[in-house]
Amino acid sequence: MHMADALLSSAVAGGMYACSLVAAGYALRKVQQERNDKILPVMGVMGAFVFAVQMLNFTIPGTGSSGHLCGGMLLAAVVGPYAAFLTMIGVLLIQCLLFADGGLLALGANIWNMAFYGCFVGGGVIWALAMRSGMTRTKIIIASVLGSVLSLQLGAFSVSVETLLSGITQLPFAAFLLFMQPIHLAIGLVEGAITAAVLVFLFAARPSLLWCAEESESARSVSLKNVLTIMGAAAVVLAGGLSLLASELPDGLEWSLERMTGSTELESADSSVYALSEAVQSVTALLPDYNFAGSESAAGTSFAGVVGAVIVMLLILAGGKVLKSFRGNHEQA
Repeated sequence: MHMADALLSSAVAGGMYACSLVAAGYALRKVQQERNDKILPVMGVMGAFVFAVQMLNFTIPGTGSSGHLCGGMLLAAVVGPYAAFLTMIGVLLIQCLLFADGGLLALGANIWNMAFYGCFVGGGVIWALAMRSGMTRTKIIIASVLGSVLSLQLGAFSVSVETLLSGITQLPFAAFLLFMQPIHLAIGLVEGAITAAVLVFLFAARPSLLWCAEESESARSVSLKNVLTIMGAAAVVLAGGLSLLASELPDGLEWSLERMTGSTELESADSSVYALSEAVQSVTALLPDYNFAGSESAAGTSFAGVVGAVIVMLLILAGGKVLKSFRGNHEQA
């Protein structure tokens, strides 16, 4: 669901940057207030895992389309909505800059569409409500599916509204919705199933790792170190190996555009703002389209996947260390 710059006017793009920055500022303040330093390595490893899983596009049978996890719901169920939102920003930022996945001008919109709803609606509302009276496997499965489906429906609707408000394409709003909503319903169901599988595993391995777990559910079965090692290893295998099996069909947004225009991509407006965005990404995108520049090799995909997962983890860990240092200096002052 990564939007390209061509779908957005500079005004709408700026507005979505503002919305995402406000949400990020609020999330940052809440994370600082929680003072849970132990959550940082979990954010780093799970961020790398979500990056890896996002590389695994799965085919939606009978449609000619594919989809991939957004991951906000999954992250929120582990680290809570605020830390999850900051982690998702790290994932989307690396995807945008290093791999040119989604436009730089559209980054604010992509953060809102792909991270905000999953973290704050799927996780902050659906998950929190479902786990109020205790956590069970059945509740985890139901909350995962409902949260994922609702989050993707809201995200797909936002893409259509942002495109409408931008007014720089010839895409009819109603027709765009008729393609976007059903295909992302199917994608949401698959994301819900995968999210449920991961969370059920974590619940069995270490219940206390999940957000909203009660004291009675905090018995340790597997050490935190071992669980994070397993998830980190899974991220490497997924990004560096199984990503080679990912579907090459267009994702839900690209599929919708293709059905309406005959192409999965639209040309950006002839403006200095769009030219600057493209110029910046041409410099920062060292591994465009998750491969070596100008290559479609399997080795390039594997390399890009592993490097991306590692960089996401390091970015999150470094950001957490900086914030911790800033908090310490502020308290001393």
